[in-house]
Amino acid sequence: MPRFIIKTPVAKTIDQVREGFNLSLFKALKPPVIDLEVKRFDGCKKGDEIHLRVGLGFKMDWVSLISDDDQSSDEWYFIDVGGKLPPPLKKWRHRHRVIKREAGGSTIVDDIHFSSGLLPLDLLIYYPLKIQFMLRSPIYRKVFGKV
Repeated sequence: MPRFIIKTPVAKTIDQVREGFNLSLFKALKPPVIDLEVKRFDGCKKGDEIHLRVGLGFKMDWVSLISDDDQSSDEWYFIDVGGKLPPPLKKWRHRHRVIKREAGGSTIVDDIHFSSGLLPLDLLIYYPLKIQFMLRSPIYRKVFGKV
């Protein structure tokens, strides 16, 4: 499966970032050209679900299941896995990590695996998906502070 990782250093601690991962942040992270309607947002703990209607005019369902979460003194993470995905996606795994920085603050890591089932199509959608997630970095910095 194709994969990309985006790292964003922020000023807030792991606990402060974890507390800020809520519905308000989720809505703020919406890509600018995509329509997004949040139908259900349980949170970021194992067993939680997120139900969306997404699209560019024509809306489709996206259901993510939080398959795992954990926290230590150095890291907090949760993983959302696509349960129902809009075409062309067939597989989705997004590990959200927040890692303690030695210099203070933390680093938010978006680690994303996806697949359409067809490598040529995966290659076509790779950069548009990556750019959408790169657009999160300025929002993370605005919400959690620049370092």
